Amino acid sequence: MNRQRPLKKSETVEIRLPHATKTAFMDKCRAEGRTASDAIRRFIDSELDRSTTSRSSIRMGWRQLLAAAVAGLALGAVAAPSLAQSVTPDRTAFERLDRDHDGAVSFEEFRAR
Repeated sequence: MNRQRPLKKSETVEIRLPHATKTAFMDKCRAEGRTASDAIRRFIDSELDRSTTSRSSIRMGWRQLLAAAVAGLALGAVAAPSLAQSVTPDRTAFERLDRDHDGAVSFEEFRAR
């Protein structure tokens, strides 16, 4: 018969609140059928759980970010040579656009391509 006893509640935390806030909080706890201490303990427990969860999600976020960066670099390394070739301007392409051969491409020449 080995029952696990709940931890002894021996520590206190003192907080300062405006009287109206304390009264509203106590009324809400009474309406919910619980003590103010229970409500505050549950709040503290949920904050502690949340901080543990957020730390692990931050670590997971960094892993995902790193994986995305590596994938992006790999894709960029593969795509960069073909992109560089297609973007390189050449004289022939310019001359096709510059129909009146004045050395400038007007909007009308550009639109007519």
